[in-house]
Amino acid sequence: MNLTHSIAALGRGLITMITGLGAFVRLFGAIIARSTILWRRPRLTSQQVHFIGNHSLLIIGVSGLFVGFVLGLQGYYTLNRYGSEEALGLLVALSLTRELGPVVTALLFAGRAGTSLTAEIGLMKAGEQLSAMEVMAVDPIRRVLVPRFWGGVIAMPVLAAVFSMVGIIGGWFVGVVLIGIDPGAFWSQMQGGVDVVKDVLNGVIKSIVFGVVVTLIALYQGWTTKPTPEGVSRATTRTVVNGALAVLGLDFLLTALMFSN
Repeated sequence: MNLTHSIAALGRGLITMITGLGAFVRLFGAIIARSTILWRRPRLTSQQVHFIGNHSLLIIGVSGLFVGFVLGLQGYYTLNRYGSEEALGLLVALSLTRELGPVVTALLFAGRAGTSLTAEIGLMKAGEQLSAMEVMAVDPIRRVLVPRFWGGVIAMPVLAAVFSMVGIIGGWFVGVVLIGIDPGAFWSQMQGGVDVVKDVLNGVIKSIVFGVVVTLIALYQGWTTKPTPEGVSRATTRTVVNGALAVLGLDFLLTALMFSN
């Protein structure tokens, strides 16, 4: 009997997971199909870019600065063993543009903007505002979800670029100002070793993919949440957990595809 119950529970779990994945993909398709509102009412998207990006800028900038400080210290201690302190700028730049910039920004984005989007839509659902839109013949997906989705997709690579830029400045401050590495060697090594296409562009692609996935997870959790305070709180928690796991898993896949050759 225990084996039978275990198999039944496993089957129910798989069915629930497949059903949820199907609903997730359907919502993504509905958002893409209704994205023509971007051209008719671009102000809706620009407001969301400001709301998502500007309100996340402080935590992104401060986090990038301290990550740059840590990279500068750890990189110097490691390179000093081999007499290659001048390559600190290259180490910091590659670490930020390839990995830490997109990944850490996406994790912070999920915790700051993702939870905000989930809670906002969940509260709109609990307050029956989405139902009121349908009664007034206003498509809530077109009016509510589409601008927020594209706002997150646009804001994410900009925030990742800010994170990397501030992180490089932090690495420069630690390496050049505090430790005393030659500034010319710091910047020349970075300029000569960072490839615009292989390193910078791939980092931008990563940040765009993370922006699509994290924003869509946040919108899906808010759209499907139970219209209760407990349901909204659980949805925001799922946004952070699922968003973080999706970012880390996709980072491995994208890194394997981009830097395998």
